[in-house]
Amino acid sequence: MRAVLTWRDKVEQCVYDLAFKPDGTQLIVAAGNRLLVYDTSDGTLLQPLKGHKDTVYCVAYAKDGKRFASGSADKSVIIWTSKLEGILKYTHNDSIQCVSYNPITHQLASCSSSDIGLWSPEQKSVSKHKSSSKITCCSWTNDGQYLALGMFNGVVSIRNKNGEEKVKIERPGGSLSPIWSISWNPSSRWENFWMNIEIEDSEEAIVSRYFQDIPSTLKSAVYSSQGSEAEEDEPEEEDNGAGDDSLEERNDILAVADWGQKLSFYQLSGKQIGKDHSLNFDPCCISYFTKGEYILLGGSDKQVSLFTKDGVRLGAVGEQTSWVWTCKVKPDSNYVVVGCQDGTISFYQLIFSTVHGLYKDRYAYRDSMTDVIVQHLITEQKVRIKCKELVKKIAIYKNRLAIQLPEKILIYELYSEDSLDMRYRVKEKIARKFECNLLVVCADHIILCQERRLQCLSFSGVKEREWQMESLIRYIKVIGGPPGREGLLVGLKNGQILKIFVDNLFAIVLLKQATAVRCLDMSASRNKLAVVDENDMCLVYDIHTKELLFQEPNANSVAWNTQCEDMLCFSGGGYLNIKASTFPVHQQKLQGFVVGYNGSKIFCLHVFSMSAVEVPQSAPMYQYLDRKMFREAYQIACLGVTDADWRELAMEALEGLEFETAKKAFTRVQDLRYLELINSIEERKKRGETNNDLFLADVFSYQGKFHEAAKLYKRSGHENLALDMYTELRMFEYAKDFLGSEDPKETKMLITKQADWARNINEPKAAVEMYISAGEHCKAIEISGEHGWVDMLIDIARKLDKAEREPLLMCAHFFKKLDNPGYAAETYLKIGDLKSLVQLHVETQRWDEAFALGEKHPEFKDDIYVPYAQWLAENDRFEEAQKAFHKAGRQGEAVRVLEQLTHNAVVESRFSDAAYYYWMLSMQCLDIAQDPAQKEVMLSKFHHFQHLAELYHGYHVIHRYVEEPFSFHLPETLFNISRFLLHSLTKDTPLGISKVNTLFTLAKQSKALGAYKLARHAYDKLQGLQIPARFQKSIELGSLTIRSKPFHDSEELVPLCYRCSTNNPLLNNLGNVCINCRQPFVFSASSYEVLHLVEFYLEEGITDEEAVSLIDLEAPRLKRENKWQEITSNNAQTLRLDESMDSVGDDDPFTAKLSFEQGGSEFVPVVVSRSVLRSMSRRDVLIKRWPQPLRWQYFRSLLPDASITMCPSCFQMFHSEDYELLLLQHTCCPYCRRRMDDPSP
Repeated sequence: MRAVLTWRDKVEQCVYDLAFKPDGTQLIVAAGNRLLVYDTSDGTLLQPLKGHKDTVYCVAYAKDGKRFASGSADKSVIIWTSKLEGILKYTHNDSIQCVSYNPITHQLASCSSSDIGLWSPEQKSVSKHKSSSKITCCSWTNDGQYLALGMFNGVVSIRNKNGEEKVKIERPGGSLSPIWSISWNPSSRWENFWMNIEIEDSEEAIVSRYFQDIPSTLKSAVYSSQGSEAEEDEPEEEDNGAGDDSLEERNDILAVADWGQKLSFYQLSGKQIGKDHSLNFDPCCISYFTKGEYILLGGSDKQVSLFTKDGVRLGAVGEQTSWVWTCKVKPDSNYVVVGCQDGTISFYQLIFSTVHGLYKDRYAYRDSMTDVIVQHLITEQKVRIKCKELVKKIAIYKNRLAIQLPEKILIYELYSEDSLDMRYRVKEKIARKFECNLLVVCADHIILCQERRLQCLSFSGVKEREWQMESLIRYIKVIGGPPGREGLLVGLKNGQILKIFVDNLFAIVLLKQATAVRCLDMSASRNKLAVVDENDMCLVYDIHTKELLFQEPNANSVAWNTQCEDMLCFSGGGYLNIKASTFPVHQQKLQGFVVGYNGSKIFCLHVFSMSAVEVPQSAPMYQYLDRKMFREAYQIACLGVTDADWRELAMEALEGLEFETAKKAFTRVQDLRYLELINSIEERKKRGETNNDLFLADVFSYQGKFHEAAKLYKRSGHENLALDMYTELRMFEYAKDFLGSEDPKETKMLITKQADWARNINEPKAAVEMYISAGEHCKAIEISGEHGWVDMLIDIARKLDKAEREPLLMCAHFFKKLDNPGYAAETYLKIGDLKSLVQLHVETQRWDEAFALGEKHPEFKDDIYVPYAQWLAENDRFEEAQKAFHKAGRQGEAVRVLEQLTHNAVVESRFSDAAYYYWMLSMQCLDIAQDPAQKEVMLSKFHHFQHLAELYHGYHVIHRYVEEPFSFHLPETLFNISRFLLHSLTKDTPLGISKVNTLFTLAKQSKALGAYKLARHAYDKLQGLQIPARFQKSIELGSLTIRSKPFHDSEELVPLCYRCSTNNPLLNNLGNVCINCRQPFVFSASSYEVLHLVEFYLEEGITDEEAVSLIDLEAPRLKRENKWQEITSNNAQTLRLDESMDSVGDDDPFTAKLSFEQGGSEFVPVVVSRSVLRSMSRRDVLIKRWPQPLRWQYFRSLLPDASITMCPSCFQMFHSEDYELLLLQHTCCPYCRRRMDDPSP
């Protein structure tokens, strides 16, 4: 660091304070009772400002540059505009000691010996706050939230914008160490402030972490007041949990200088950072550089010292003849102004020199004067080593790093031999002060360059040998070698170039030129030497012959390519020059100095930064290609060229039939197509092919040079390859011209290929026409079908012969797909494919056509009726589906479908549907029972399903009564149904039917109708069942209230047996039969009352047809004496009317049979003879005409005036009035759902 005096002026009075205008163009100086305004560029006094009556102590400029303020011993503060006009003045009770503008709000803080004043342009008055001690200095934080005040009693007070004290810092010296100057670090970015870790021995630091670009938002605090390791930066390990407070802690660092001759740093919270720094003089002023990286301190030592932001002294800026009262840094620059006791104003420029070292891809440079950053130029990794002292020299070599500090030299080494390792540790320390111009480090030595002398020292500091040169040493470089025997390349001012080995006392003179050496480098094989002299000339020599090979002008530095012997680069005049072999130089723009050349990377130092520039080696590669030097061009390309250059090299080598080079180049660009071509050519060469014309033709065809390829194919006698090439490229016209013949077969082939091409380029109509003309009907049909061209398909189908089955089938397929079944049917008929025609009708659900076809061709019956039945079932037309299944012979499927539907209905509590489905199942089983092999099983299922249908039909009413809020049935109906269900549920209870619901309904209706005994029985039964919570209270209440009722049932409710006239109990243990005669009751399917019907049976030998004819006769009754005769056999008891005996009386013969009272426990059916049948009236007899194999059932009405109606489909009995009403409500039978208008039984 050097300080160069730019200008100086001297005034008569002491200069107490200075302030720069924010743009740096003007300098405001407080001198005596005046303000002096200077032009900073040349020190011209622009204007003195008068306004104060006494000495001006302080001056400050607002950050926006619109105004500045001055404070004086006359107790006043004057506000000035940037046009140097005073606009406002206010006073304090004592002399003004310091003023400072808020950087954000532009609020002005003015401090006197006893109080603080806060003024802003928006306020008319100045708010003032008392101070316990004399204020000597003040400074705002960067965000303008807090104001720090330095007190004469050694206290630092931090206050908010309103003047309220938030933090108080008491220095150890107290009033013996007055705070004379304070300043907040202006930096707001973390990377500009490295937390100060006190390291007892920085030489023992182990730097083991990399740092990258640090984000603008600080994430966490990492600081320590004391430590033994160098600070390490690794943003990845930052703690994301820090809040706003931690941000303030890091962004706001207060530097405090007191007359206890100490420099200290504090956080906003008042916590001290690190230890006090001893100054050995009384500081009068402190000032930060704009970015906060350096601190200026001036005072009683009559000079301004430069410190790092951590408080490490770097050196003096300028010696003065009196105390320095003020020093400031020009905004955003390295210019410093100093104001002294004797009125001297000095303006300096600070020049920071570059201290760095480079070896191959590692670059080490000085940062912040005390730190060393090692950068890996390839990976861009960096590591920082904090030395805490001024870094004077840096040298780097392989795994060694040497750093010269003022009083010692530190030798670092890498942890490992890994070329990417960036972890350094201290290897040796030479605790001596050295003066040298250049520093070089080797594996075991350091080399000090002192003017003409080179000294070789071991790492322990022992001088091993020394070389004295004839002239000043201008350049020195380590060129490698075994450890302890490295070679040095040395260039002298007199033009001499030497090679020195560190273990050899004698230097080797390589050559001597007339001009001074500025830069040197030796080629990788050490056969050539490149020199840049003081005339900016680059000269290249052959080391062995000392011959000057060539020279190039405008060079300031030179470097050989470490991977290619014949390539070097040199920089100068803003250009980068690359030279290969003896070819002309290739230039491109580049600022800076070339310091290294490795492969395609050129290491360039520009100002203070080192960068690795990726430079394509295109120009030298093309120079070799022009001379067909493919192998050499490939070597250059390996250093780094673009993909386009690689491709050009590959193509050139391929055309030159240099297949080895071409293969390597195509591998680089990953062009598998050309690699396959090369491999095929190599295979053919192995098989003995030697026709280079044919190989070159293949190459030309791949490159798109088709006509040249065709000529070569023809010349080599392979016309067919040319024809294939043209057709594959859709160059049909060229193919026809090349063919030059009218061979129909070849022409057809060309047309077909042309059609393929038209199809591929999305010209389908043209492709179809070409396919038809070439006879490729299938392809034409496929394209027409894919595009939905029905008209074209019709035209093709009608033109095709019926023998062309495959294309016609394709036409039919597309007709179906395009929803044109009529044309598809026509096509199937044309080729006679009836099975496909049937399938078409089924798929399109054209059932009438399918049935008609099935009538003509019975072999397709299954193919029609099975899908028809499935379609009906899917559309809830189950009756029709059953018939279709029967017609198709799929009875089992019909039963399975209905069983599943029935189960679903029960699970979903659709009991009416369940009854209907069970009835359908029973009828289905009855149909199947016509098969003798399944008769017994199916009849058993029939009776079971009939029984379930009756149960679910009745339970549907119970379920609705229990679940729905309103009942649509009379209490008597509910009473009868619940009794019917209880009498029927003597064994297993079917799925879905609830005994609780049934008993609950019976109990409530019995109680309502006066059947109290039955109601009590039902409630008792309910107590033994699991009752839902919603019925619990109702049942408990009913069980209690029924106890108050009589223990008998109303006689009106007692059911009467119409055969034996016996009154049956309401709760019958035998079920739904008479307890006396065992005659089964016949119930109405709506009200479930016992109907006045008695079932009778026919005598042996009487057929159903005969019985019906006899009943229809309605013969007149004769008055005769009837005689009953009882016949008992093993299996049955029979009442027989002996017609041979004379009858007495005029009674009905059938009624006479009923009057016989049964006394046994077996049921004796009523069996009638022909004469009884003749005596019956047709209107009194109801017949259930069951289909085979069941017998018909006959019922006689005993009350002919009470009309009963039987459904002709399900044979359920109803009171005629009820049946008519139900038909009107449902338009069908409520049991079997037979429609009113359905004529079939």
